[in-house]
Amino acid sequence: MPTHGQNALEPAEANALATRFKALADPNRLRILSIVSSSAEAETCVCDLTEPLDLGQPTVSHHLKILVDAGLLNREKRGVWAYYSLAPNALDSLAATLTQKA
Repeated sequence: MPTHGQNALEPAEANALATRFKALADPNRLRILSIVSSSAEAETCVCDLTEPLDLGQPTVSHHLKILVDAGLLNREKRGVWAYYSLAPNALDSLAATLTQKA
């Protein structure tokens, strides 16, 4: 009977990784991550994302929710606006998980 390597993904780990990869599998969400990560303030208001993405606010909010739920972005509500920043080490930990399991 074949044995599985010690570094093989557990089902819960595989599900968490799949959620993150699904979140990254959309060009608009990749652009959102790029805009947020390249911002001088290390955060971006939802109000500043609709124009560069050429998308309506409800669509942008949908993409942002997916990125927050996947643990890639943090959301902070200030008054009527929400500000988004990269979750600390989210992308680094994703890459590290893949290289450890490979």
